[in-house]
Amino acid sequence: MQLRLRTVVVCVALTSFVLACSSESTSSPPAAAAQQPVVVTPGTVPMPVATARPVPVTAMNQNECVPSPSPEEIPPEVARNSSLWPLPNRDYASARANFDSNISSDTIDRLEVVWTFDLPEKTNWGAAVSNPLVIDGVVYFQDLPSNIFALDFDTGKAIWNHRGEGPSVAPNGLAVGYCKIFAAVSASEFEALDIDTGLTLWTAEIELTDHEGINIQPIVYDGLVYLSTAPRSEKGLYLGDGVGIIYALDQETGDIVWSFNTVDSDDIWGNREVNSGGGAWFPASIDTERGLTYWGVGNPGPWPGTEEFPNGSSRPGPNLYTDSVVALDHKTGELVWFNQVRPHDNFDLDFHVTPILTTERINGQDRDIAIGAGKTGTVHAFDADTGEELWVTAVGIHQNDDLTEVPIGESVVVYPGALGGVETFMAYAEGVVYVPVMNLPTTFTASSKKTESLDGTGILVAIEADTGDIMWETEFDDLVVGSATVVNDLVITSVFGGTVHALNRTNGEIVWSYQASAGLNAPLAVAGDTIIVPAGIPNRAGNKTRLIALRLAE
Repeated sequence: MQLRLRTVVVCVALTSFVLACSSESTSSPPAAAAQQPVVVTPGTVPMPVATARPVPVTAMNQNECVPSPSPEEIPPEVARNSSLWPLPNRDYASARANFDSNISSDTIDRLEVVWTFDLPEKTNWGAAVSNPLVIDGVVYFQDLPSNIFALDFDTGKAIWNHRGEGPSVAPNGLAVGYCKIFAAVSASEFEALDIDTGLTLWTAEIELTDHEGINIQPIVYDGLVYLSTAPRSEKGLYLGDGVGIIYALDQETGDIVWSFNTVDSDDIWGNREVNSGGGAWFPASIDTERGLTYWGVGNPGPWPGTEEFPNGSSRPGPNLYTDSVVALDHKTGELVWFNQVRPHDNFDLDFHVTPILTTERINGQDRDIAIGAGKTGTVHAFDADTGEELWVTAVGIHQNDDLTEVPIGESVVVYPGALGGVETFMAYAEGVVYVPVMNLPTTFTASSKKTESLDGTGILVAIEADTGDIMWETEFDDLVVGSATVVNDLVITSVFGGTVHALNRTNGEIVWSYQASAGLNAPLAVAGDTIIVPAGIPNRAGNKTRLIALRLAE
């Protein structure tokens, strides 16, 4: 492929990547004021309220929520807040780009902390991985212990909170629409809450095996709530008898309207006791004109295999629809097309990242495309109607990932490893895709795996969406895990050590950085002149897990 411009920036990591996060924080970050009184909401236990210092800001819309007898295709909350951050990736195309802000390379140095909201409860994965939503002057957020918060956008003070029923063991988060909040309140329960009070309205009846869980930030459209299960529960990951099923629920009742099993085999490829796989970890993109939902699907298991069944021999064949993009009819769940990028995956290389929907002029004609990526360390453009692959670009370090099996008795180092490649959301603006990449290897045998070190590096890559050519790469001496987000002439990302970086979209030069109060493993939201940063990883002594609001000073 053609390399047009490459900018190399080395940033010193503040800490190594730590998956088991358990240290308690005691220090306070800059610009935090005194702790406010605890607010108790009926049906919940006391939780801390924001620490805040008010600053003059433009008033946000405040609308009393009145359910419509005939819900619109696009929820009113999403439609009237399209200039803010009403969806997990801001819009249904998952572009993660905001041009309705005054934040730019000329103004970003004026950002200051205006409020923080503490997230004291944690899991082994930290306190926060989901994307905040900003709707009608309220920030809605779910932490990893599954607690749900409604915060005043201007001050960060709690309006209500809803206590979770159990920790999430993978990504989680919220959807908002039709006067409701939709969320998994534990790894096994999915609920709708009243948007004004946080009280439970219904609980969906989703059947799970002991090895399945609900691990996703949902999305809502046309009266339906879209979510997925995955083969992960509190008992472990890919333990057998676990599959991922995509569901569409009636937003009013929680009834299942349709479901789609991402494992195309009633007996899980011949061995239900041992095998597992599939599921969506991230929300779908939705083409509101075609009426299609586009999903990235996770890997098969066991990976790489077991002593009895090395190299995935318990699951012969391609293991559809794992490591694929699937396009489903949004009303019926009917499979319209799929494209599997890695058949019979033995290295845990999910193709899970939410596809970006856009239109590009390719080979002389306009093509509607879906751009997907995953731990394969590859970015692919597919025709939105047929799934035809139009281009593919490899990003990051690649070593031995082309192997289909590991020779018995040998071990190999594979890049990208089980925690490498494209792990988090991409962004898109004006013909360019911005891709966060993690360079982290795993050592495999035919029946085992081991990540020797979690001290990896990262890259942010800019790719031309019409050709797949790389425009520039910016390197970091830390893992790039905070997704990519565009605001005007900037693309923003963050690293595990806790630093947020803003880069010039044209050449990849870092123009601004901010050190958060804890490590970062969650995407941020840009609403108006405010950036909401979930700092959720307690990866060093004395840090503080919290939501941080950065706003342009007057």
